[in-house]
Amino acid sequence: MAGLRDKLPLLLGAKTAKALATALDIETVSDLLRHYPRRYAERGELTDIAGLELGEHATVLARVEKVSKRRMKSRNGTILDMVITDGKRRLTCAFFNQAWREKDLVPGTTGLFAGKVSAFRDTLQLTNPEYELFDAEREAEAMDSFLAAIIPVYPAAQGMPTWSIAKCVRQVLDVLEVDEDPMPAELRRLHRLGDLENALRGIHRPENWAHLEASKKRLKWDEAMAVQLIFAQRRHSAISRPAKPNPHVDGGIMDAFDKRLPFDLTAGQRGIGDEIAADLSSEHPMNRLLQGEVGSGKTIVALRAMLQVVDNGRQAAMLAPTEVLAAQHARSLREMLGDLAQAGELGGAEKATRVTLLTGSMGAKERKKSLLEAMSGEAGIIVGTHALIQDTVQFADLGLAVVDEQHRFGVEQRDALRTRGSEGTSPHVLVMTATPIPRTVAMTVYGDLEVSALREMPVGRSPISTTVVPVAEKPAWMERVWQRVTEEVSKGHQAYVVCPRIGDEPPSDKSDKRPPVAVLDIAPQLVEGPLKGLRIAALHGRMPADDKDAVMRAFAAAELDVLVATTVIEVGVNVPNSTAMVIMDADRFGISQLHQLRGRVGRGSVPGLCLLVTEALDGTTTRERLAAVESTTDGFELSRLDLELRREGDILGAAQSGKRSGLKLLSLLQDEDVIAESRKRAQEIVTEDPELTTFPGLARMVADVVDVERAEYLEKS
Repeated sequence: MAGLRDKLPLLLGAKTAKALATALDIETVSDLLRHYPRRYAERGELTDIAGLELGEHATVLARVEKVSKRRMKSRNGTILDMVITDGKRRLTCAFFNQAWREKDLVPGTTGLFAGKVSAFRDTLQLTNPEYELFDAEREAEAMDSFLAAIIPVYPAAQGMPTWSIAKCVRQVLDVLEVDEDPMPAELRRLHRLGDLENALRGIHRPENWAHLEASKKRLKWDEAMAVQLIFAQRRHSAISRPAKPNPHVDGGIMDAFDKRLPFDLTAGQRGIGDEIAADLSSEHPMNRLLQGEVGSGKTIVALRAMLQVVDNGRQAAMLAPTEVLAAQHARSLREMLGDLAQAGELGGAEKATRVTLLTGSMGAKERKKSLLEAMSGEAGIIVGTHALIQDTVQFADLGLAVVDEQHRFGVEQRDALRTRGSEGTSPHVLVMTATPIPRTVAMTVYGDLEVSALREMPVGRSPISTTVVPVAEKPAWMERVWQRVTEEVSKGHQAYVVCPRIGDEPPSDKSDKRPPVAVLDIAPQLVEGPLKGLRIAALHGRMPADDKDAVMRAFAAAELDVLVATTVIEVGVNVPNSTAMVIMDADRFGISQLHQLRGRVGRGSVPGLCLLVTEALDGTTTRERLAAVESTTDGFELSRLDLELRREGDILGAAQSGKRSGLKLLSLLQDEDVIAESRKRAQEIVTEDPELTTFPGLARMVADVVDVERAEYLEKS
């Protein structure tokens, strides 16, 4: 018999086990049985071909429509062309020098076809796909996993197609024995959950659809509880250290700042400000996430919180993901505060503080000055990058840490800030994001934080129109793109051109696809070509800090017409005169990132324009994503669309990290009840037993579903 922690070589043989480990990072029985089917096909039903994505390894259940053979023009050999269909759309397949397959691939035959999706003459195709046929003559030879009414289709990889995975699963299930269910019996009874062994059998080889749904329900609870237990433990750990209370101080810098504001705070800014003020007055450390639309006024809320702490004689640190953004924040804070940020200077207010910038690439003299201001307490507000959490940076008395754009940082970086309080205390922590987050995502990805959302936009924000420019189908549109940029500049406005790559990277080994458009390549082309005569400069993250700052200052002062940049301008950059943005290879960015980027325009009194340039083909999921961004500027609606369009395994950023997220069944859109209830149960359990010493099964389940390594990047998604 086999247990969940058993290694696979003894069960499947060394060769097969190695193939699973290499292709899919599957090494144990638990890894294999938690590699759930991507979807299920019903015998007689074909897969919907629409929505296939370039570069993905896809498996489709389809019917052979046409097969033909031709000679290669350039060299000796043959190409066997095949067209398969789902009844609505067609997909071409090409076999090189495999003419013998023609006798198998008879028109009318149904089967599973697996391979990497590529493009040939702007048409999607599979090249040399693997296949498993279901025609009547071969039915007896087909493995029994495909004789059932419900056919599992697994996330596959080159050399390990879905039918091979199904065979491995069948071999393991034949000898599986789960000694003890990790989920407490009381919890299973309360929520009507089946046992683990039956659920694992039912997810892979369901007797019927009801058996499959019951199995999914149980395994979703495993995933939800594992993640919520991690975050419940983190919440418990965060509040175990005390914090210094920072009550509101009458007549302090914060009151002086409020009196000078040239506008009224929105109802949302006032309400959330009151929540934060109450948190800061507590002896328990605040751990709050502030989310809000691009331009909703989060910086004002954060500044008022920082001033409340400064009024109590302590310091506030603001952590930004890039040096460009850190410098922008420092300038913005000083401008908003005016003489309230000029403590010790001629002309400074009677009650004032000082804003200090500290980044990794500062010169030695300037850096030493900033370090001394932080250590002595002379600076009440310190703004910087990750350099702020290095051991060499000492604070006099850090009372509040503000982390801007939380998704750019890991949990370990935030935890490092929590240890920087004085006298054994933790500073209060406020993290911010301009990426709107659905409630279920907040409970799952940011499960250790209280969540506040700014939905109301300040008066004065202008609308932004967005258009997809499909250059593969309409190449002439590119000329019109540059005409629109020139038109905006001729009206006295400015524009951004955003690229996914800098251009000084070493060449990629992959030659099947052109590299993304690069800043250093396109900037000189625009200077000499379609934007000739305009004042153009480049900006990217690997430029020296002084050069980056000089370019941003010049652009902000309208001394430049066009800024060609990477995503260093994604957040925080505020140039109200910028009205147009061209995003090259827009398909290389996610929905939330595109929404963030276009938030850089339309910040003044003139409407903004955003053009999404792409070679992605119509009918792909990529084009669906771009169409979603084109259709709405509501960030909260886009965040839901983003989740709906994401592929299996990508919910918590597994595709970006290259690791398995552990959340494969749990839907952050459809399983809100499971997530909310598991959060409640996890909190009860951890309150009673923080280390789970009396719940060894749950401790094992956490390790099985979301191990320590995976938990470290959950918050980076």
